[in-house]
Amino acid sequence: MNNQVDLIAEKIISAAKKHDYAGQDPFDGLNSRFFNWFPGFKKGIFGLAWIQLHKRLAINLRPLFGIPKKRNPKGIGLFILGLLEDYKATNEQVYLDEAIQLADWLLTQQSDRELWQHSCWGYHFDWNARAFFVPKGKPNVITTIYVAQALYALSEITGKTKYSEPALDSAHFIVKTLYTELDGRQFFGYIPGETAFVHNANLWGAAWVAKVAALTDNQEYKKLALSAARQTVSEQGTDGSWVYGARHHHQFIDGFHTGYNLEALTLLSDALVTDEFKTAIDLGLQYYKVHLFEEDGTAKYYNNNRYPLDMHCVSQAIFTLLKVGKTAEDFAMAEKIINRSIETLYLPTHQRFIYQKNKHFTNKVDYVRWTQAWVYYSFAFFNRNKSNK
Repeated sequence: MNNQVDLIAEKIISAAKKHDYAGQDPFDGLNSRFFNWFPGFKKGIFGLAWIQLHKRLAINLRPLFGIPKKRNPKGIGLFILGLLEDYKATNEQVYLDEAIQLADWLLTQQSDRELWQHSCWGYHFDWNARAFFVPKGKPNVITTIYVAQALYALSEITGKTKYSEPALDSAHFIVKTLYTELDGRQFFGYIPGETAFVHNANLWGAAWVAKVAALTDNQEYKKLALSAARQTVSEQGTDGSWVYGARHHHQFIDGFHTGYNLEALTLLSDALVTDEFKTAIDLGLQYYKVHLFEEDGTAKYYNNNRYPLDMHCVSQAIFTLLKVGKTAEDFAMAEKIINRSIETLYLPTHQRFIYQKNKHFTNKVDYVRWTQAWVYYSFAFFNRNKSNK
């Protein structure tokens, strides 16, 4: 199967390169030319419904409504991380050269530095959610961290500080802008000014702050990272699970966010050389493996519902099992999950993966940031680790 996974990853990166890494996104509906004439409709119920319409429809209406294909900073970060995996596996310069070109573009895409003071990144579209409206380019913790990880990983190979400096500087943005104390909690928020407590955002913020704290010997940042991580661990279920967040509509347990939590908590523990969270990680991993996968390797979306089948869950499973679990059993499970995803979600004639398969219909829209970038990075990571076995 290794050759098949390698071939699929190669086809995905080739297609991405052919299209200059531009594509469409589940949440890019507000980029429609319609809103050039009616910008006021972006906010409120109309904007939210418009985004959900384009996200949920199995027919892609974006060309009809003038929604262009564009690069997404998080997607570019994922492609860079995948390219670096392939470079480390093959030592072929072409992968490194491509990663450098993409990283140089990311350096030009930082959110307004005058406003935010430090390096940070957001999405290339306005985003309307239930509780808030996020304008294009406003930074968020997840995009910032994946971009920072990509830039820092590249700096480790090239030795260039133009990549490491903004990566490290992003921790200052996370601490100074996103750190929140509210309702007895201490945590890192998802976006500036939004006070919702979301576990994966908090843990990824804590993990990157911990990583930078360890690299720079910043004791204050180490304490903040530990405090935020302890907050999420204190709210872990007795069975090892985490709901998505604290608000009433966040009371669900899903696969890829659970995987995020475990990977981030492991990164933090490794960076700070602590086993304080070992019990939480072990319990969480056990829950993850038992409740978020089926016997045949199907990656479930929710703990109580397999649908929608989504490659996001598959890709995160690869990272969680190989970075957190690390055993031969975990590697075999990852291989089984990949094999099952190819059987159920891959389009051989198009040489890419679909967005989602629901119980009664399939959404085959090609989303670069949500689907293909994640697949490429996770498959490249899997291939390199398998070659080292």
